[in-house]
Amino acid sequence: MKISYLNLKKINAPIFKKINCNFSKISSYIAAAGRTQFEHNFSNYVNAKYCLGIANGVDAIKLSLLALDIKVGDEVIVPSNTFIGTWLPISHCGAKIIPVEPNIKDYNISPKNIEKAITKKTKAIIIVHLYGYPCDIFEIKKIAKKYNIHLIEDAAQAHGSEYLNKKIGSHSDVVAWSFYPSKNLGAMGDAGAITTNNYTLYKKIKLLRNYGSEKKYINRIIGFNSRLDIIQGIFLNEKLNCLEKWNKKREALAQYYIKALSKTKFIFPEYDSKKKLSSWYAFVIRHPKRDKLFNWLKNNGIETLIHYPLPPYKQQCYSKFFKRKKFPISDEIHNTCLSLPCNHLISKSEQKYIISKLLEFDKKN
Repeated sequence: MKISYLNLKKINAPIFKKINCNFSKISSYIAAAGRTQFEHNFSNYVNAKYCLGIANGVDAIKLSLLALDIKVGDEVIVPSNTFIGTWLPISHCGAKIIPVEPNIKDYNISPKNIEKAITKKTKAIIIVHLYGYPCDIFEIKKIAKKYNIHLIEDAAQAHGSEYLNKKIGSHSDVVAWSFYPSKNLGAMGDAGAITTNNYTLYKKIKLLRNYGSEKKYINRIIGFNSRLDIIQGIFLNEKLNCLEKWNKKREALAQYYIKALSKTKFIFPEYDSKKKLSSWYAFVIRHPKRDKLFNWLKNNGIETLIHYPLPPYKQQCYSKFFKRKKFPISDEIHNTCLSLPCNHLISKSEQKYIISKLLEFDKKN
């Protein structure tokens, strides 16, 4: 048996049939109609007042930081364990990255460690709902309010995740999204969005994404070209109709994994299911012999992924700044984590086969 981690061709095929992408019928490739329809529907889905389609997830964070006036000399607290796309926009703004260790139980940034890292130069906190597991937003909001610091959510992996029975998307000052093809709500290529309940931020970001212009050829501020493509908007709008159903399948798969492997040496993330609902962007297990496990599953026809092999502070572009810094919890996570297939295309027989091979590995190791 061969099981792919994620088969985007199969996932997207029904969507293409529904929208019948006849591009010759589109009169303007930059027109706002397809984009604004998705923005309206997505803002309703996440219970936010405003949504702005952005070119990609990195730009979504960058424009959020700029709209909050983050600049050279400011400090921004960010998780030490995340994809580098969360860090890069901070550097693009000229601000200083302050990495903070996560909680080993759910791999999300630790509120206690956030407060310890705050200085007079701290202007913003970026939290990441890693793998789809929601952070302790209210605890972090209290800290942000106490020190008068802006709070940004990186929700690139949290499409459909919930905190206290409310969709991720409007808890903080601003929420940045990625619709990279592999996401639960994935586009055909790069795409992103920003959601907020703050009208002032909405207006400013709207200017920033469009050359600093509201009226063509009239530029009020120095902006960027970072609009969501109309074709991506049309595609995402149709796919949004499937998201809840697909996420429920991911939830069922995740719970079955946990139940079937509960008496093994595999380590699972822990979070309060009464307060939080994960979108299960990735079902991550940990094992001290991760690389051996990866090869074992590969040799048995099971494709897995490592999210992520190297944390940002060990990447060449950042390592020189953090040579004397130690992040043992992040290192532990990055050295032992492995993502199992967990999407709506995985059948019961395929999951049972995956579990059988995991149990076999567990007995031998």
